[in-house]
Amino acid sequence: MAGNTTAALVAEAVGCASATQFNREYRRTYGLPPAQDASRLRGPLTGRGRG
Repeated sequence: MAGNTTAALVAEAVGCASATQFNREYRRTYGLPPAQDASRLRGPLTGRGRG
């Protein structure tokens, strides 16, 4: 969330086989795709975003 990283890099860092798997599991767990959730969480920090 702190930087401009990609789902592929995060997927690798957490041990997922692919960005697709990471996205699917993240959405299943948290209810939003990771990019949308990161944007939502960044909103209060940057004064942008919705949430």
